[in-house]
Amino acid sequence: MNPEGFCYMSRIQGVLLDIDGVLHLSMSPLPGAASTLRWLEQNGYPFRLLTNTTVFARRTLAQRLQSIGLPVLEEQLITAPVATASYLRQHYPGKRCWLLTRGDTAEDFAGIELVEDQADVVVIGGAEELLSYEAMNKAFRMLMAGADLLAMHTNLYWKTSQGLQLDSGPFVHALELASGKRATVLGKPNQAFFEQALLSLNVPASAAIMAGDDLENDVHAAQQAGLRGLLICTGKHGPTSPLLAHVHPDAILPSIADLPEWLEKE
Repeated sequence: MNPEGFCYMSRIQGVLLDIDGVLHLSMSPLPGAASTLRWLEQNGYPFRLLTNTTVFARRTLAQRLQSIGLPVLEEQLITAPVATASYLRQHYPGKRCWLLTRGDTAEDFAGIELVEDQADVVVIGGAEELLSYEAMNKAFRMLMAGADLLAMHTNLYWKTSQGLQLDSGPFVHALELASGKRATVLGKPNQAFFEQALLSLNVPASAAIMAGDDLENDVHAAQQAGLRGLLICTGKHGPTSPLLAHVHPDAILPSIADLPEWLEKE
């Protein structure tokens, strides 16, 4: 039984993987990433890649990963923008949406009315340098006028080739604090995000693992959803992280290259 209280009886039948900090850093593939993905395919472990990356449409992200040598298909990607767009279509049909993100993410929001003002829903993605005072104040005014707040994720920071970088989570929390509204979060650590991936694999949570570099959004969130959570130490959090005092991975691996050996022992 793991520290979260789940009893794992099934052998591993499916694998969920984070992307940033696990398979690549700033679009430079990490050692063993491509060979591990091929090993999973060859040894009968279906996998999905779960990512809070919000600056690329799913099609574009698949192409970029393929361009750096990672054998990934578009349908193997479960992205926060796709999950957010699906939620909007289900819960806000016909509503006006202000999408605050950069890149070509809007491609995943086909059929949703995207506007620049008087929105019914404000959606915050990976906006980074776009999160200026003017943009935040504009979002705040829309929220105070009645708009709801959605966030593709609430990551605080992530690791790049230049070091740790502030993410959009603190800006989402600032809008919550100022407006008094709670954001609906659609990416990790939302349990529904993991459930969507498991449904795609047709694998129960008790027979799946999640491997990621974020102790809270990957490891702990997966454990809360009934999966085993593995920490991969090439990204945000490593084996000396103070978060390990209250988050207890089912395994700590130096890199994704160590995953096949770990799976062979299970």
